[in-house]
Amino acid sequence: MTLAEPYDLVIRRGRVVLPDATKQIDIGVRDGVIAALGPDLPEGKHEVAAEGRIVLPGGVDSHCHMDQQPWEGKATADDFNTGTLSAMCGGTTTVVPFAMQMRGQSLRDIVEDYHERARSKAHIDYGFHLIVGDPSAEVLRDEIPRLIAEGCTSIKIYLTYDGLKLDDYEVLNVLDLARAQGAMVMVHAENDACIRWLTEKFIAARKTELRYHEKAHSAIGDREATFRAISLSELIETPILVSHVAAGGAVEEIRRAKARGLPIYAETCPQYLFLSAEDIDTHDLSGSKCVCTPPPRDKSNQPAIWAGILDGTLEVFSSDHSPWHYADKIAGGPGTPFHRIPNGIPGIETRLALLFSAGVNGGLISLQKFADLTSGAPARLFGLAPRKGQIAVGADADIAIWDPDRSVTITNSLLHHATDYTPYEGQVVKGWPIMTISRGDIVWKDGKILAEPGRGQFIARERPFPPQQGLSKVLAS
Repeated sequence: MTLAEPYDLVIRRGRVVLPDATKQIDIGVRDGVIAALGPDLPEGKHEVAAEGRIVLPGGVDSHCHMDQQPWEGKATADDFNTGTLSAMCGGTTTVVPFAMQMRGQSLRDIVEDYHERARSKAHIDYGFHLIVGDPSAEVLRDEIPRLIAEGCTSIKIYLTYDGLKLDDYEVLNVLDLARAQGAMVMVHAENDACIRWLTEKFIAARKTELRYHEKAHSAIGDREATFRAISLSELIETPILVSHVAAGGAVEEIRRAKARGLPIYAETCPQYLFLSAEDIDTHDLSGSKCVCTPPPRDKSNQPAIWAGILDGTLEVFSSDHSPWHYADKIAGGPGTPFHRIPNGIPGIETRLALLFSAGVNGGLISLQKFADLTSGAPARLFGLAPRKGQIAVGADADIAIWDPDRSVTITNSLLHHATDYTPYEGQVVKGWPIMTISRGDIVWKDGKILAEPGRGQFIARERPFPPQQGLSKVLAS
């Protein structure tokens, strides 16, 4: 290649959101990589006029479920085809879903199965988190270190759910391994005993309506489990990320831990800003469309989540896309009790637009903050940077072009996921992605799908932290 060779693609005169500034410049792309940034770049083989538009790094959704093995006899509505298609049409260019191991299963076998599921279906690039539901000696000794070496450099653990939950001893073993391997551990922080005890009490009292879902998943349990996860992390001296933070009390625990200098990270999701417990508390079962765990809290809780975003306590904004068909939600009939409603809601395509509308156009966050929450921070924390998560020379040309003034009423018919509803039906947002570019390919443009299943690539991620081979202070003392 010579310097005179034209760029494959030039994006012209957009408001480009860089890590430290927003500038009206051109972007030159060669071989799927950003090759140049600056004014008046030479002509490219293909040109995109972006004047008057905002040019953002493609979204990185580091918490989503698709093509997941059956959970309680049911499979998620989206496979890697429809799941990544929906993400792409919403301005996301990289996803990191979960390879879920339950008790008695080989984690290696699960990951190989996920590779097979994704290889011929994914429209955009992807990686895998490792859900560890059975940290046996063999899994810890042999399977996880090899999978980390192959680029699956993050582990998710659960403090609740039968078949997945780990006790504190098992959590310590996983954290110790993550410390030695330089991996990130994500924690689903709910108190399992609180959930089971409250659920049993409500059922015994015949309080089975949907509103008791939120009450059984008490915010006090969230706060306790978050504190416990932070304490175990502090004992082992290894970072963790608290997933899908829903309760203000949990935000406070994370904020206190950060103030003490602990490497604690956290994410939240659209449902904790744009849905509430009131959306679940319906006379019929339509509120089941908003049932997830942790559940959306009372509207009075939302300012605490915004405060966590604004002060940096919550670094990552993910979708926790976990789609079920409505029929699966209410499979038990009109009297289905709250504890029989499958947990999870769709949101991979609406994640960015909801935050852009309320955050950027609402005057709460800057474009740089938006880009970091939705792309830069997850890329850094999960070993995708510097290849993903930013508009910079040498990074993949993963880009979303936005019309910041476009007003859109969210309807399920507008979206590309496979499920038959969106919990955000009827919500109006201002700002919408009109073009998505993945590794230099225009894959979504003005409502037209230009990608084919299978073009997405598995991204072997780097270890986000240096491996720590020495003993923790507790063991060394």
